[in-house]
Amino acid sequence: MKLSGNTIFITGGGSGIGRGLAEALHKLGNQVIISGRRQGHLDATTKANPGMQSVILNVEDPASIAAVTQKLITDFPKLNVLVNNAGIMQIDDVAGTVEDELIVSTITTNLMGPIRVTSALIEHLKKQESATVINVSSVLGFVPMAVSAVYSSTKAALHSYTQSLRYKLGGSSVKVLELAPPWVQTDLLNSNEEPRAMPLAQFIKETIEVLGTDAEEVLVENAKMLRNNPGPNEAAFVTQFNDMLAEYTPEE
Repeated sequence: MKLSGNTIFITGGGSGIGRGLAEALHKLGNQVIISGRRQGHLDATTKANPGMQSVILNVEDPASIAAVTQKLITDFPKLNVLVNNAGIMQIDDVAGTVEDELIVSTITTNLMGPIRVTSALIEHLKKQESATVINVSSVLGFVPMAVSAVYSSTKAALHSYTQSLRYKLGGSSVKVLELAPPWVQTDLLNSNEEPRAMPLAQFIKETIEVLGTDAEEVLVENAKMLRNNPGPNEAAFVTQFNDMLAEYTPEE
């Protein structure tokens, strides 16, 4: 992917990985527009990065998606990169009753959100000389974290959707990338100070390096072991992985 001279829209760009990507890409000479539901986070990010733009977007709401994407097309006609980053992660217990609100909000945000935002912008992106869609999944889409089963399931589904999108856009001007982060120090599950998680700055640095290549899957070194797990023996590995995490009880 070309790393400069783009007009980039990043959902969930006010914190965590989204903000890290937005700031790194902004510094490389791109016009970056971030979105999210929390005005304070967006304002803090744009204030720290003069020239970056922001817009309130609720990816759970189809009407919000329709209004915001139309405004983006009007205000930023050169928009050529979409980063579907917005997501939520909650603890659940699928061995018992899972609250319907958790199920609906997680699936709507993490899976339906990227599909809807991409659908709303794809015709515009196809008109660009060179365009890119980047879907942010997770290594948990390949090796599920049992205490966050719904989240892990949405990321597995996003991986599948990304593969279909890439195939259908083959031969067009739109490239489709999947960014699958490992455990990173962010607000998700209060992991900012978690020593076993990858420091955000290091993750962003390595991610930008891979984005500058022709890779369709954007993987930092810490992500590769879990990404490469699926295969005939994956059930045993999933058990081992979750047993290892059993001593860690994240706060909701």
